[in-house]
Amino acid sequence: MVAGSPDRARGGRPTEANPGERLHRLVDNLPTGEIEAAERYIEYLCEHGDPFVETLMNAPEMAEPLSNEEREALDEGRRALETGDLVSDQELRAELGI
Repeated sequence: MVAGSPDRARGGRPTEANPGERLHRLVDNLPTGEIEAAERYIEYLCEHGDPFVETLMNAPEMAEPLSNEEREALDEGRRALETGDLVSDQELRAELGI
């Protein structure tokens, strides 16, 4: 964004409280030659979102049934959730030394 543009307060911070309003203002101020590229990018974001989530959502179902060991591990995890027997990310990192 260009310094001194109407949607910037002193210090270069956006004045709009709502990100949607800021996006509308940015689109309204796009140079004519950039409108098509911006439109394609926004369409891409709307259609594809997060590539990791999209990959998970499109992943095939498991082809083979869970083993007894896998079922037991899932049950153990569910019980830990129910009882609050959890470890924070910070505790896990410390335990693993990372």
